[in-house]
Amino acid sequence: MPFADHIIRLHADDDVGVAKTALLNGQVLTSDANQLIINTAIPAGHKVALRQIASGQPTHKYGQIIGFALKNISPGDHVHTHNLGLKDFKRDYAWCADARSLPPLTTPLQFSGFARASGEVGTRNYVAVISSVNCSASVSRYVADHFRDDHFKTDLLNIDGVVAFTHKSGCGILPDEPALLLQRVMAGIASHPNIGGYLIIGLGCEVNQVQQLVNDARLKDTSSSDTAPKVFTIQQTGGVRKTVAAAIAAVEKLLPEVNAFHRTPQPVAKLRLALNCGGSDGNSGITCNPALGVASDTLVRHGGSSVLGETPEIYGAEHLLTRRALTREIGEKLIAHIHWWEDYTQRHGASIDNNPSPGNKIGGLTTIYEKSLGAVAKAGQAPLSAVYDYAEKISSAGLSFMNTPGFDPVSMTGLVSGGCNVGVFTTGRGSVYGCKPTPSIKIASNSILAMRMRDDIDINAGTIIDGTETVEQVGQRIFDKIVSVANGEKTKSELAGMGDEEFAPWILGPTM
Repeated sequence: MPFADHIIRLHADDDVGVAKTALLNGQVLTSDANQLIINTAIPAGHKVALRQIASGQPTHKYGQIIGFALKNISPGDHVHTHNLGLKDFKRDYAWCADARSLPPLTTPLQFSGFARASGEVGTRNYVAVISSVNCSASVSRYVADHFRDDHFKTDLLNIDGVVAFTHKSGCGILPDEPALLLQRVMAGIASHPNIGGYLIIGLGCEVNQVQQLVNDARLKDTSSSDTAPKVFTIQQTGGVRKTVAAAIAAVEKLLPEVNAFHRTPQPVAKLRLALNCGGSDGNSGITCNPALGVASDTLVRHGGSSVLGETPEIYGAEHLLTRRALTREIGEKLIAHIHWWEDYTQRHGASIDNNPSPGNKIGGLTTIYEKSLGAVAKAGQAPLSAVYDYAEKISSAGLSFMNTPGFDPVSMTGLVSGGCNVGVFTTGRGSVYGCKPTPSIKIASNSILAMRMRDDIDINAGTIIDGTETVEQVGQRIFDKIVSVANGEKTKSELAGMGDEEFAPWILGPTM
């Protein structure tokens, strides 16, 4: 049987290939004058040894180290957790060595968006009910639920909905970094370009005081009204029922102001794209992630912004980004975040390489190095122009990185709070992620998943493995979908009503 019909070799230096189809024990594959005999059953998406690998030797995929052989590995062996493990190795950061600006695309390209007074542009137009503390979460939810059936939108066709942003923190946290981070997240939601108006509900005695939020500089740019933001505290308003009634009345008064925003032609350069992955498999780094990298590069070439996150999931591949940093300072800031994570996990008796997840391993990913190398492909080839702290306001065009955890809802909450107005989420095992107020486009790494979860997957990148499309062709389809969704097309997660529960700020420090 022809080798290329069943195995993908991604780089000439690779010691392993990836099974395109399930391989059988004893199956013989031929390539030119050579043949490979499969020594055991190997699932699709998993790795097969292409050459002899001695115990302790580095093993390569993507032309990069993905781990070290735990014992001698023979050609045709299944390469996975039973014979491949981790040890540290020196990365060559080669600061800025590969930083090359992409040629700009000069043909004007527009989408229809909501222009805000801040100069930013929304792809959606929501009203936000923001809870400062978990103690006001239920009240905030009751207010949003009053508008859940959409009957209020009969004469308000420019509004996408009323969303409650609730969480599990806001008090019992240290008043320094943990509280400031939470306030940065909430200010980012209030000032988000996809939010046309907002109000804040607190209890009254919490650490995360609502007045501190109102004083945030980012809220000064809110474009919903020239008046001060509406703020309620349950204690001062008189309890649950009175606060709910008062807040509902405030939203009803706000709705005509938010509805006054209309979609108008805007340059694609106003798009800020969140790049995230979850439930990855052995195909993710071959299909959906590099295809998203093509789409990301296309947006950058149009003058837009694209933001990669998930610091623990670039571990082992961070040197590929430092090589593309525009300045050494940008690269060093990225590595400082890597060192912070190493220290942070060590202090808690964990390890930054305590990854991939059980589902990732079932899908064929063996080590965090392998997972990270596939994940970084989402960032395409553009130079790295900035590195941001969690939920920090995204202020630069081009490709940037944000320090976020790998847990999908927490990572996306940071990216969205930073101002991303469109998100693309790649998956190999399956994800149903939605993240109001930002639409989430989901890309499948393989055709089986795309068919099984067709009500949740927007684009199938498995056609690359199937041989019917190239990475570049799928990347163009993803870019076209980004623009279409920015224009107002509903994603599968929006059609399913997802996105109300996925707001999950990163909670640092002890709960007191």
